[in-house]
Amino acid sequence: MKFKGKAWSMLMLLVIVAVVAAGCGSGNNGGANTGTDGKGTKPAAGSKNGNNVVVALNANFITLDPHNAGDTNSISGARSMYEGLMGFDENMSLKPVLAESYAISEDGLVYTIKLRQGVKFHDGTEFNSEAVKINIARIQDEKNNLRMRKSFAKVAKVETPDANTVVITLSEPYNAFLNKLAMGLMISPAALEKFGDKIGQNPVGTGPYKFKEWVEGDRLVVEKNADYWQAGLPKVDSVTFKPVPENGSRTAMLKTGEADFIYPMPTEQVNLLETDNNIVIDKTDSTIVRYVTLNTMKKPFDDVKIRQAINYAIDKDAFIKVVKSGLGSALDSSMSSKTQYYSKQEGYGYDLEKAKQLLKEAGYPDGFTAEIWGENDSETMKGMQFIAQQLSLAGIKLDVKSMEGATLSDQINSAKTPEEAKIQMWFVSWSPSSGDADGATRGLFSSEMFPPAGSNTAYYKNENVDKWIAEANKSIDAEKAKSIYADIQKQIWADAPWAFLGVDQVISGKRAYLEGVKVYPDGSINVREAEVKQ
Repeated sequence: MKFKGKAWSMLMLLVIVAVVAAGCGSGNNGGANTGTDGKGTKPAAGSKNGNNVVVALNANFITLDPHNAGDTNSISGARSMYEGLMGFDENMSLKPVLAESYAISEDGLVYTIKLRQGVKFHDGTEFNSEAVKINIARIQDEKNNLRMRKSFAKVAKVETPDANTVVITLSEPYNAFLNKLAMGLMISPAALEKFGDKIGQNPVGTGPYKFKEWVEGDRLVVEKNADYWQAGLPKVDSVTFKPVPENGSRTAMLKTGEADFIYPMPTEQVNLLETDNNIVIDKTDSTIVRYVTLNTMKKPFDDVKIRQAINYAIDKDAFIKVVKSGLGSALDSSMSSKTQYYSKQEGYGYDLEKAKQLLKEAGYPDGFTAEIWGENDSETMKGMQFIAQQLSLAGIKLDVKSMEGATLSDQINSAKTPEEAKIQMWFVSWSPSSGDADGATRGLFSSEMFPPAGSNTAYYKNENVDKWIAEANKSIDAEKAKSIYADIQKQIWADAPWAFLGVDQVISGKRAYLEGVKVYPDGSINVREAEVKQ
């Protein structure tokens, strides 16, 4: 008996769900015992970790250099120790942090920023305008080849009229510049001089926590900064971040209290753990998009028909059901609906026959073989296996290769030119940590952002898109910028440098006694106000 199209897809969906349930279900509710709360559990007695918080994550940190961090976990770790002139609240709205106030000239070129006074770096160095100037100079220095350099490329001049004022002049208007300042976290100038390019292993910022130790692959420990500038913070003695890629292990740590907070919360465990009174599940709509990047400069992905065929061959609704346990939505643009200047697109609904027809028109009637890369955490591996199953129905056979995060990053960024790139397909997620449309667009789709300079791992180049990105950045008229970004999204959607998959819900789990730890819509974890209620 042969299954075709939707019927076969749904059969495999049920098989995968059954396998996941068998592998992840433990048959007990976190050691819950009978009580009087109606949920079969008793309230938690208190933290096993005292006034110390343990956060379990799904992947390793890549770097703790805040000017070179591109992955969300590294950004989370850096933000526990570092701060920028600007920052974000839990809705990704901008707010002053090390800046007290700012003014922008009418032509959008000059930013005059008044700095917070009395702030010191963890090594005792004074935070002042000269420190800001040194940090921006480091970011801009081409020899350093830092990921943030492109975000500060339009800075023409940094002046320090006094210790508490910095004046930044741009070469042309850049409407996302305040967001980039929020990403440009401030490092102690003394530490930069002392540690040089080893600052990533020796972080020194102004944040609520100070660096204690980083054992790569095992833990990052930050401890209370007793001299933090905001009175009353931090409220815990330390935070330990532990990478735990396997979903079952991460969930078990939450159940036993070995971890006080886990992210991401495995979606297949949500319904079960919501009945446990010792555990609180938080869900937030996010700016995180899931996709497969397709190397548009490598055959057969250099043919738009191949890329479109891949999009038609993947059932996005089934992806959300199987891989995300229904907690998410299909991706209908190059960015989430929660991102600035989002514009909804139409098309790429599941259509296996159309996918096969496009493959035939492209000269691949029997499909082809390719590699798909991804990290080695449970959900990523499940996602790649699902995509491989879906594409096999169209004749596309994928070799699934999972790697530890740092290894994968090296594989991608070691290629100095597109010709050297070995990447074919990469199952990955992205969120604009800067909170703006530029953060969701330029680094991923500008031809200036091929690795290692940026994250355009599709090696996508479209002259109109390059031109429009530049125009959108220069626009100080919000309506004009919105119109340009609509054109950008429409063109990217048609060119299909990605297999567009889904938008995550941000789902975390915590012990009931823990307050103040939050996952922001970009997927970063904020521990600034962490508090253990014993």
